[in-house]
Amino acid sequence: MNKTKGSIEAEISKAITQWEKDFLGRGSVSVKTDILRDMIIVNLKGILTPAEYSVCETKDGMLSIKKNRSDLVESGLKDLYQIILTITGKKVSSFHTDISTRTGERIMVFKLLDDFEKNF
Repeated sequence: MNKTKGSIEAEISKAITQWEKDFLGRGSVSVKTDILRDMIIVNLKGILTPAEYSVCETKDGMLSIKKNRSDLVESGLKDLYQIILTITGKKVSSFHTDISTRTGERIMVFKLLDDFEKNF
């Protein structure tokens, strides 16, 4: 049976939420994944703690939280790449991420070697 684009997107969202809980100790409030051409875009909402929002009120604090959160995610890249490979059968060629300290959202972009969306 061929999986639909929506079911693969949901599977990635679920797997990344579980990775967050296992690896980072807590998950985001909501996760939405979109497959677009050769990219898998994951939007995670509600990832900052109340304490982190407080620290983010200063520029130094905000930069510190961004760096710490980025370092944490980067240290788990091998697992994230494996999640994408397992679910899609595709290797990740590059990974990009950023966090908004204002909205508490993180965007993850997994760039694949070829156009995955054309499979649907």
